[in-house]
Amino acid sequence: MGKRLRKARPMCYCVSPRSSSLHSIFSWYEEDMWIEIAKFLDGRSVVILAMTCKWFNRIMMEDSVWKYACLRDLQVPDPGKVAFKWIKLYAAAFDGSHTYMFRQQEKHIDWMRIGAFLFDSNAALLSESLIAPLRIPDEETTDRTLQLKGCCLLKNIKTGIWIADLQLVRCPVCDLDSCDGTMQTLDARHIELFLNEGYNNGSWDYNVLGSHNISKHADGASGGIFDIKHLKDQTTSDIFDLKSWVGKKNDWQPKAVVTLHAVAVNTNLQNNEGIQIKYQAMKAGKEGEVVAIRISQQLL
Repeated sequence: MGKRLRKARPMCYCVSPRSSSLHSIFSWYEEDMWIEIAKFLDGRSVVILAMTCKWFNRIMMEDSVWKYACLRDLQVPDPGKVAFKWIKLYAAAFDGSHTYMFRQQEKHIDWMRIGAFLFDSNAALLSESLIAPLRIPDEETTDRTLQLKGCCLLKNIKTGIWIADLQLVRCPVCDLDSCDGTMQTLDARHIELFLNEGYNNGSWDYNVLGSHNISKHADGASGGIFDIKHLKDQTTSDIFDLKSWVGKKNDWQPKAVVTLHAVAVNTNLQNNEGIQIKYQAMKAGKEGEVVAIRISQQLL
């Protein structure tokens, strides 16, 4: 007799002992871990990770992830309350935008990102001199202060993170494409500026605070923006150590430095007959806070 056939078993699939709880473990246990991992990634990498699946998209869009990335990459402390989500602030700071992309594009030549600093108070000192000690001007008209002292006190500054760029633009006096005249501009703005409707629709614009002419040879074109509250801080004093960052005598390349509460630029000049320094500010509406500042230098 032949052997009896064993009763066939039905086909079945294997069940992992962890499969039933895998999703909950991945979501609950590892969520905090992935948020911490994200803090070591740059903005582009966070976006790529967010595109892999819905779960990662939810985790990577956490406001705390983008806040950490923004403060880390800008190298500034937490400013406190902000009006927009941090992912939007990160994009506004790092998407390559600058103020001349929205205004006077035809005049723009080149630009350089200097960095970020913090306005802790609502008062700023704007100065064309970078020689310490800087003195806070008396309560006079801005234009008169600029004419006499080459500096001015600007109040009602919007506190928080500010972005500083160095802009090179064509001469604003004429519209000739053949004109070789250029103007250097220290261009600072609040990090939220580009996200405001008033700026984007053109209702906010720059107003001239005043100007100052130096009608003799100038060794350099310089300018600085300082938070009054931190004018005497040790970090701010680094700006007055000109040998540490200003170019040598025959170095004609623009130089810039940013500290925790101040920013400054300097460009050594060849033989000239003087320069004009113009100061501008933009308010968030007619009676609003100051949200952008420009200090421009142009050869006479």
